[in-house]
Amino acid sequence: MATPSPSARTAMRPGDGMPRAMVTLFAVAAGLAVANIYYVQPLLTAIAAEFRSSSGTASLIVTVTTACYAAGLVFVVPLADIADRRKLIVVLISIVAVIQAVSAVAPSIAVLTVVSGVLAVSAVVAPIMVAFAATLATPDQRGGVTGRVMSGVLVGVLLARTGGGLVAQWTGSWRAVYAAAAVLMVVLAVLLHRKLPAVPVGDRLGYGRLLHSVVAIVREEPLLRLRCAYGFLTFAGFSAFWATTAFLLAGPPYHYGEAMIGAFGLLGAVGAYAARVTGRFTDRGWERRTTGALLLAVLLAWGLMALDGGGALGSLVAGVIVLDLGVQGVQVVNLSTVYALRPEARSRITMAYTGTYFLGGAAGSAVAGAAYSAGGWLAVCAAGAVFASAALVLWGVTTLRTR
Repeated sequence: MATPSPSARTAMRPGDGMPRAMVTLFAVAAGLAVANIYYVQPLLTAIAAEFRSSSGTASLIVTVTTACYAAGLVFVVPLADIADRRKLIVVLISIVAVIQAVSAVAPSIAVLTVVSGVLAVSAVVAPIMVAFAATLATPDQRGGVTGRVMSGVLVGVLLARTGGGLVAQWTGSWRAVYAAAAVLMVVLAVLLHRKLPAVPVGDRLGYGRLLHSVVAIVREEPLLRLRCAYGFLTFAGFSAFWATTAFLLAGPPYHYGEAMIGAFGLLGAVGAYAARVTGRFTDRGWERRTTGALLLAVLLAWGLMALDGGGALGSLVAGVIVLDLGVQGVQVVNLSTVYALRPEARSRITMAYTGTYFLGGAAGSAVAGAAYSAGGWLAVCAAGAVFASAALVLWGVTTLRTR
């Protein structure tokens, strides 16, 4: 019997399976939602110029946003295991719409930084959507579905930079990016209110017990801890790159404007799209080998981007593609692996994993800001290589111990 389309089906149960149209809806919505915390990255030079701030002060917006997103992952995402997911998602997107409108009229960089932090706590819809999709998918399609939805998330992350840069260039104002994002979130909230399926609520835990259960899950699942470590280290390097790329490309020898800086997100999108196939490798039981190959690719990417001090455009472009393929591929394998652990607690597993992941992002952007100020692009590449090497060593040690 054919699976009904999402528009014709208003109620579903875990494991019912997801038709292609619904997977696409989840992927697009997750990508648009997560884009909100990345629009700022190609705008950093313009924001610093308007408020007469240093590159380090402007980069603090990225650090605060990433850290507060991690807080949202810890305190908001677990609610999806005990609340109506459809209502939770629509409420969060509506809050983001309001905060983006406030960001568009921020009078100072301090206000913009604080508002960005508040935004990030509410903008945790993407991991909720990924876990939601994994819950609806049948066991034999879970890796593929997770890969496709994660591909949407990762393309959203990267295209946010392109879109943010283009809108700022065309309008002559970085504020227009936030105004456009506010309108887009209103439209998305209305669409998801109409299209998301209703699914029975799972565990009936109190909020305190819910958060405490996350600690117990992490303590009892060594595979989850290992995958969290991979996520922390790879996303630290990823964030180190994107938190400082605007400054590299705005200076010599490139002297690019916001549109060209944002266009670099298109290069990363190529790698992120390619990474979707790694979910199929997980379905075939190739998690360990795939992880090792992807981590090696990340280390190689840093070497490519360091050539000629970042001044070799061809190597920089190749490095961006390989970096995003490696980092996003590891992310897909990690999530596909940990979602198989406890079906009834996928949102809490998502919180544990993605909370660690984005803490790594905050650490990476903070290290990169200091590294760029102290030693320029080569110092950033050195920091990224250290993160990648640590992940690869961890993989090697773990592989040897489990043989």
